[in-house]
Amino acid sequence: MRKSFVLGLAFAAVALGGEMTGYISDSKCGKAHMDGSDKSVACVKGCIKGGSKAVFVTDGKVVGISNPDKISESLYGKKVTITGDLSGDSVTISSIKAAD
Repeated sequence: MRKSFVLGLAFAAVALGGEMTGYISDSKCGKAHMDGSDKSVACVKGCIKGGSKAVFVTDGKVVGISNPDKISESLYGKKVTITGDLSGDSVTISSIKAAD
């Protein structure tokens, strides 16, 4: 019984998760940095170091990130693919990688 319960929980977690592609930006600039250019990367890095929060921009929406510690500074301002759970206006990242 316990084994099937754990297996059911694992399946439910996978079913609720999703893969999304977008850009890591900051709460000050939002959608302004969706090109991955050196200028955008520098601005996002500077704004986050200055106290702005990291955000995920996807499908024209700016979404908060509940666990920003999952994001490497090397991904700031870049196009990424996130696997995680989107709930309301926040995403919880399970994994993140640079997108093609």
